[in-house]
Amino acid sequence: MQQRERDGRGRPLNARPRDGLGRPLPRGAEGVARVPEEVLLTPAEAIAEAQRLLDASMPFHAHEVLEGSWKAAPDSERELWQGLAQLAVGLTHLLRGNIVGAQSLLRRGQDRIRGFEAGAPHGLDVAGLVAWSQGVLDGLAGAGSEIAVPSPPRLLRQGC
Repeated sequence: MQQRERDGRGRPLNARPRDGLGRPLPRGAEGVARVPEEVLLTPAEAIAEAQRLLDASMPFHAHEVLEGSWKAAPDSERELWQGLAQLAVGLTHLLRGNIVGAQSLLRRGQDRIRGFEAGAPHGLDVAGLVAWSQGVLDGLAGAGSEIAVPSPPRLLRQGC
């Protein structure tokens, strides 16, 4: 039986290549480059990179960027960054065809960011993200077997 790769602290690693939606590929396959865990970006850099990845239909990778920011964020912003990461994962699930997972993560992400609507830091368009996620959820509630894939969310307010 093959042993799982581990980092220097004994934590499991997943060195398998991944596709554009973060699904594991067979070992030796050519995958999409992952976001390194040790990368620390400023909030502005993280938002710009996450938006680039969302626009490229790579919400799983955007989630990795946002998750890094969540883990490094001050306590006052952790819920915000976690919610943003959950919205990206919700979109990932939707693109993978997992409607139940998409609904769950979109709701959880929406609930986490809602408290930041009035004074969103870093130019984030929290009200727009809440509206975007609600629109996706409303569309999924009435969807049959045909699922309309939404446009990626806009993270920043207009003019930022």
